[in-house]
Amino acid sequence: MATSPQIWEEILAVLEAFSLSESDIRAAGGNKSDIAARLDESFRELGWREGRVDTLIKLKVAISPYRRAGETTGTTLESVVENKGYKVDNFKERVALDVEWNAKDGNLDRDIGAYRALYDAAVIDAAVLVTRTQSDLRDLAVQLDVDSTKFATTTTTNLDKLLPRLTRGDGGGCPILAIAICARTVEL
Repeated sequence: MATSPQIWEEILAVLEAFSLSESDIRAAGGNKSDIAARLDESFRELGWREGRVDTLIKLKVAISPYRRAGETTGTTLESVVENKGYKVDNFKERVALDVEWNAKDGNLDRDIGAYRALYDAAVIDAAVLVTRTQSDLRDLAVQLDVDSTKFATTTTTNLDKLLPRLTRGDGGGCPILAIAICARTVEL
């Protein structure tokens, strides 16, 4: 990443040290997977931290008096919109990084929308989304257990779901690096 070579080196270091095991492939899904937790922990050890994104937008319109009509004072309209509680898995310096291993694919829309807003507000310079491939991990799961239903659903986060969102420009101007963990990462 041109914005921070150190951040890029840290991302590479975490990914180079990461591997999937056969038990990772066989493990049942659920809430935050052990895989995502391990990746997040590796980033935490390098100083990355979870960040909560709260937005507060205050709009103020000052309406000028029309002196020809005898008006001497203007009026003001105000509106406040507040949204609390969206969390990004990892923040460091001006980079946001989420691990979306096997969540519902709507999480991708949420993450990309947040990156776009954070970038437009000049809070981040870039974002990273770590996800997984679909078909090769599915093939591996079946190879390990012919009755496996692991990775069978197409409604979870994976590279095939992420790329169309990035291609159509959902991130606006925010540079988003997509990283996909694939079957070659598995150590059998």
